[in-house]
Amino acid sequence: MNIEARIDPRDPRPPFEQLRTQLIERIMSREIPAGTKLPAVRRLAAELALAPNTVARAYRELEADGYLITRGRNGTVVAPVAAVDAETQRRAADLVAAYVSGMRGLGIGPDTILGEVRRALE
Repeated sequence: MNIEARIDPRDPRPPFEQLRTQLIERIMSREIPAGTKLPAVRRLAAELALAPNTVARAYRELEADGYLITRGRNGTVVAPVAAVDAETQRRAADLVAAYVSGMRGLGIGPDTILGEVRRALE
């Protein structure tokens, strides 16, 4: 499977986060459907001109968030995820934007915001 991700060196987000975000968007839109086998870490790293550890981190975080399933030597596949229609996706994005804006208004940085979200999900 060709991932067709684009890593922008001018983007302030680190490359692993750019890759992670693009994969989430494609998984949630079903452009990459559940069960699809993703390229091996080294192969995708070579395709995107990234260090293998960068791709491995994106995969690990996506697995921790439930988007991917790693089966050792059998590779990494897209996990089944709940279908979300466009309106629900838009409303969810609005809620996230409001939350992030509120947290930033309190002077809280991105790592702490993510930590709070992870803690709330536990």
